[in-house]
Amino acid sequence: MSISRTHLLQAFDSLLQPERFKDYGPNGLQVEGKAEVRRIVSGVTASRALIEAAIRERADAIFVHHGLFWRGQDGRVTGWMKQRLQLLLAHDINLFAYHLPLDAHAELGNNAQLGRVLGLAADARFGEQDLGFSAPAAFADGQALADHVARALGRAVTLVQPEAAGAQRQQPLGRVAWCTGGAQGYFESAIAAGADAFITGEISEPQAHLAREMGVCFIAAGHHATERYGAPAVAAHVSGLLGLEHVFIEIPNPA
Repeated sequence: MSISRTHLLQAFDSLLQPERFKDYGPNGLQVEGKAEVRRIVSGVTASRALIEAAIRERADAIFVHHGLFWRGQDGRVTGWMKQRLQLLLAHDINLFAYHLPLDAHAELGNNAQLGRVLGLAADARFGEQDLGFSAPAAFADGQALADHVARALGRAVTLVQPEAAGAQRQQPLGRVAWCTGGAQGYFESAIAAGADAFITGEISEPQAHLAREMGVCFIAAGHHATERYGAPAVAAHVSGLLGLEHVFIEIPNPA
């Protein structure tokens, strides 16, 4: 079974509502390919490796979280950009990309899906554009939560605990907040929302000091690792509704 590219775009837009968000780049159809779509490949980032894998899978469309075009980037089609576009255009593959709308979806988005993987049932939102999620939890301390996250995601994480860690190590964590990817700037909003710990993908220099001084644990679990669940969840959902074939392709990324 196949559907039109326009119908598929409408299905993604209806689900993710990109018009609600102020984003860093265009959401929706970024590269136009075949008019009819039968097979979708989903992935995290529109890298050359993902595009090449999608070609091998005979994909008519690729659905990703990180697309090709971002606000403020060099607009010239040279180097890596030329190589990726050349592959897409030569094989007539549509590229759909949704950034913040994919983070925010209450059931299928990156944050919702990370909560599912971690066993956290969000009951509150926080931060700019309500992208952050928060849930009640019961962990003995920051190390126990960090160990749980590491097991669930299958990778080492970075944990920064409050000052006087020896004295506070046994303090239970009653509320955990999270926001996937490069959301370290949401840490202060998470603290204001009552979090005892915050999970995101990356850490920058200021967050280590804030964690120690504010009494809230900070866990950086990897940008890719925290954002690898939303794209396949959305693509599988839409494919199922429309009767399309769908394959998720994991391109390993240590970041």
